[in-house]
Amino acid sequence: MYDSIVIGAGIAGSVVARQLAEKGSRRVLVLEKRAHIGGNCYDRLDEYGILVHEYGPHIFHTNMEDVFAWLSRFTEWNLYENGHQVVANVNGKLIPVPFNLNTLHMVYEKEKAGLLEQKLVQAYGAGSRVAVMELLENEDPQIQAVAQYVYENVFLKYTMKQWGQTPEEISPQVTARVPVLVSYDNRYFQDKYQGVPVQGFTEMFARMLEHENITVRTGTDAKKLLDFVLAADGSGGIYLEGKKFGGDVIYTGELDGLFDFVHGRLPYRSLRFDFEHFEKNDFQNEHSVVNYTVSEDFTRITEFKYLTRQKDTNGTTIIREYPFAYTGAPGEIPYYAILNPENRKLYEKYTKMAEQLPNLHLLGRLAEYQYYNIDAMTKKALELAGKLLAG
Repeated sequence: MYDSIVIGAGIAGSVVARQLAEKGSRRVLVLEKRAHIGGNCYDRLDEYGILVHEYGPHIFHTNMEDVFAWLSRFTEWNLYENGHQVVANVNGKLIPVPFNLNTLHMVYEKEKAGLLEQKLVQAYGAGSRVAVMELLENEDPQIQAVAQYVYENVFLKYTMKQWGQTPEEISPQVTARVPVLVSYDNRYFQDKYQGVPVQGFTEMFARMLEHENITVRTGTDAKKLLDFVLAADGSGGIYLEGKKFGGDVIYTGELDGLFDFVHGRLPYRSLRFDFEHFEKNDFQNEHSVVNYTVSEDFTRITEFKYLTRQKDTNGTTIIREYPFAYTGAPGEIPYYAILNPENRKLYEKYTKMAEQLPNLHLLGRLAEYQYYNIDAMTKKALELAGKLLAG
């Protein structure tokens, strides 16, 4: 009945399924373990009529014209006119992050801030983006002092809460995402397009998966329908309800889980989300996201009415995020791969198992044990679909 099977109805699975069905006229079966589509981008109306993101805030941002155009087929956008803006609560004072020249003038008195601005522009150039660890290596003691402020008040405690690691253990890929902007740009992202779907992410996914060649089964564990039989000599294969399946199978879930964790679990960081509603118009002075970089057990608070540009809401709903180490216990969700050489070697053990199934294709954060933004994942899913359709 099917030409291709896609396991997972998040951004990776939904994009590749649509492209295979539409461009290749393939009959695609999408299997989703959760009771809903949309993966971690899933949003819903809470009991107060406020659209909330069930698995933490998600914002689409990109400079990729082709990705923006492709996704825009399935949604209109609430684009942020001034970009997504975030502030950090540093000992009760709200400052823009990433740290930029506006922040500099809030932290230091006028004359000193002006001098430091000149030094930063001379050293790195106006409009540049400098990683905090690079800034710490500057020989000028005054620039070092700025870097130390950012390191201690924006980076250090927040990152340790997020990753549960010491600074020495944290991957350079993570530290590189904590920049200082030598500009007066308060935007959290510098991409051309920034915003959220007007009717929500779930509706966007629903339209994406609405195609005559796509069958979606939610609440379905793929491993109860499919058997993955490994054989180094090539005699193994993927079986759908007892019959060998010759089409492509795109897998977007946990790779270690696909093979029953035979080599042990891949480490992840997980998150606990605490929702709270208030019968008042505003909770954090019209800020959609406030990061708590030096205090509190949680990392940030998101106020959804400002994130999604909702008007005439009944009160306001917020969410607090508490990071913790993923153990695989029921209800826990693996969010962030912990990237280091040891974990990469463990992941490669599982990819070698996957290679014994030539019609199995790994796609997405979990299957690839890698971090992706929505736009990059969309791009990669479209590229995989193109490759499969080209034969």
